[in-house]
Amino acid sequence: MARIMVVDDERDVAELITFMFAREGHSCTACYNGKEAVAALGLEPPDAAKPLPDLLILDVMMPVMDGYAVCARMREDARTKSIPIVMLTGKEGMRDLLSRAPNVAAHLDKPFDPKALRQLVGAMLEGAR
Repeated sequence: MARIMVVDDERDVAELITFMFAREGHSCTACYNGKEAVAALGLEPPDAAKPLPDLLILDVMMPVMDGYAVCARMREDARTKSIPIVMLTGKEGMRDLLSRAPNVAAHLDKPFDPKALRQLVGAMLEGAR
């Protein structure tokens, strides 16, 4: 099964997503802001030994470091620049901006349908194999 990292400052959302995919047999990690995520990815501080996820589910609006900054930081590193990202956003009108980000594979508006997220992630993981 896949390794999935969930990054969302709303703990209930992160825990719901983590539970949902762990129940399907995936290995899930939750981070609650962008700074935690870049540390868990081994980007800041640099740590090439950190295991990388196969996919990231990333909220846009977060304290400390937002989703855009996480995407930008991931694009700068050869180890993380090709990890597909599903962006979650509660902001209107973000589709065009998110669709132009090179490592954003998909995006969903909040509130999202858990079934739609499961199907999207399943299709992305299947396509990566």
